Amino acid sequence: MAFQNLLIKQSGTIQYIIINRENKLNALNNITIEELHNAIKHAFNDDSVGGVIITGAGQKAFVAGADIAEFEGKDIDEGREIARKGHKLVFDFIANGNKPVIAAINGYALGGGLELAMACHLRIAADNAKMGLPEVTLGLIPGYGGTQRLTQLAGRGKALELIMTADIITAQQALEFGLVNHVVESDKLLESTEELMQKILTRAPLALASVIRAVNSVGKHGFETEIDEFSRCFGTDDFKEGVTAFLQKRKPDFKGK
Repeated sequence: MAFQNLLIKQSGTIQYIIINRENKLNALNNITIEELHNAIKHAFNDDSVGGVIITGAGQKAFVAGADIAEFEGKDIDEGREIARKGHKLVFDFIANGNKPVIAAINGYALGGGLELAMACHLRIAADNAKMGLPEVTLGLIPGYGGTQRLTQLAGRGKALELIMTADIITAQQALEFGLVNHVVESDKLLESTEELMQKILTRAPLALASVIRAVNSVGKHGFETEIDEFSRCFGTDDFKEGVTAFLQKRKPDFKGK
């Protein structure tokens, strides 16, 4: 599958999706949004892919935001469609995916870029990364899930502060606020991200998908969803293999069935 604004690389069962608009600081334009959807959908449906790492090309930016030039002249209905399309094709699509997705934040993650990182299930940031939601400086608010996911990660007070001030924060501050899981040296970012993904991929794939669904249901019948997902696992071959391996004191060989 050929893309104009993405690079796709495979490392074992890990697929890298690299946003490749370095001269535009990897900003998300319409073409990139559509290509991300197609790439992620393909990865979710490809049995050879266990998990996805999303990062940006170059050293300056993960994604510096949406391509604001495409917003010029748009009216209320068109603005609603921009946000709704982004949610459907990329942001909610990643968050509700059946495989783990980790953002490797290698520079600026601003606006839509930070929203993309927050839609991923985990985030690892280079120590020189900068993050923020500066939309109010444009007379906007975050429209790709930023108000919701930042609140879930950092809490209501900190989310309101960061969004209303439009402050750009460091990777270390993001770690302190709960916005990222780990901060590593920039030259070890992909290595560290891949190590975390490899660890995750030793676990049962169907159970990982159940974890994502259960955690995403927090606040929305979460306990019932957990019960449903827990019970569903009992019907999988991976559950039988996991229990057998535990009793035999060996490592399990999960097949995702």
